[in-house]
Amino acid sequence: MFVPGMNAAMLRDAPLYGADSIMFDLEDAVSLKEKDAARILVHFALRTFDYGDVETVVRINGLDSTGCQDIEAMVTAGVNVIRLPKTETAQDIIDVDKVITEMEKKHDIPVGTTRMMAAIESAEGVLNAREIAKASDRLIGIALGAEDYVTNMKTKRYPDGQELFFARSYILHAARAAGIAAIDTVFSDVNDMEGFAREVELIKQLGFDGKSVINPRQIPVVNKIYAPTEKEINHAKDVIRAIREAEAKSSGVISLNGKMVDKPIVERAERVIALALAANLISKEEI
Repeated sequence: MFVPGMNAAMLRDAPLYGADSIMFDLEDAVSLKEKDAARILVHFALRTFDYGDVETVVRINGLDSTGCQDIEAMVTAGVNVIRLPKTETAQDIIDVDKVITEMEKKHDIPVGTTRMMAAIESAEGVLNAREIAKASDRLIGIALGAEDYVTNMKTKRYPDGQELFFARSYILHAARAAGIAAIDTVFSDVNDMEGFAREVELIKQLGFDGKSVINPRQIPVVNKIYAPTEKEINHAKDVIRAIREAEAKSSGVISLNGKMVDKPIVERAERVIALALAANLISKEEI
């Protein structure tokens, strides 16, 4: 969930909304005259408030702006992830990685502690997504930033999302090839919950790992759609049990209800179980 860097109340209350990850925004959500104040506010929020298991992310400004100052403040505050805005080339990733490394060394923080994400928001960025996704070991995910992207493409957002299909598909393939996460863009009309739900269903079908949100009301919708059904969970449990039974018998053949269970089925079952555990739908003892 995006949280404006100057919204002190949301910085404090962000863990209460149920998001898996909170992204404090120092870029577009903050005016030029408030950049320094927002940086200080987010720095002390990260050092003061207990965010528990919620991942903390900060979207910094570009290195040609206040990005270096943002990075130092967030690295020393213990942020989990630095998110780059408007990433267009692999060199953008390399440059920010270098600054993070310098700041970790400067402040005696183990090198590699701070992770990275990249927002891809232009035609150039989309076409370079494969190289971007593999540019740093720190990189844990790439995300589509649709508003800037459609402007760059000389179009606008449409209800069916066709204008984003190529960008979504290419970014998703780049993420999968690199073994990192793919996160979809925000849905800006917070009053159109039906449209939002349709878009979440679409990006889940495509294979995205999650969706960025800008309003706490959107979080339960994403969680509900991404949470596996009882039928899916039960089937996944059966697959896992079949694997264990085959291993106990030292059998290389795994079958369930008379059907062979191959590697893709096992991987999907493991993902269902992981999602169910994350959503607290089952406990480890049930597996």
